Amino acid sequence: MIKVYGIPNCNTVKKALDWLKQNNVAYEFHDFKKLGVTADKLEEWNDKAGYEKFLNKQGLTWKQLDAAVKESVKTKDDALQLLQQKTSMIKRPVIEDNGYLFFGFDEKAYAEHFAK
Repeated sequence: MIKVYGIPNCNTVKKALDWLKQNNVAYEFHDFKKLGVTADKLEEWNDKAGYEKFLNKQGLTWKQLDAAVKESVKTKDDALQLLQQKTSMIKRPVIEDNGYLFFGFDEKAYAEHFAK
């Protein structure tokens, strides 16, 4: 079964979950707000995709950060530590499926992957 990480009231997460339901794709949901995310999980995602792929600099949480905090993110470790503290900055949803990793909602990519 696939695992979907996100925040239930996020519109992008809602779109992704609706798409999965409409296409009969079973999933387990992991709520960042209630359950957080482990340092090991962030390391795993970084190893597969690079933190730049899931550090959401377009979102409100990043934009509201103090300039000094933004400037302090210079390494992978800096970024992952900040992402663990502020899970709202993780590009959502994150979907894991047998080694495949998706960040955000991409209907075309989902259709290509889950049609198999």
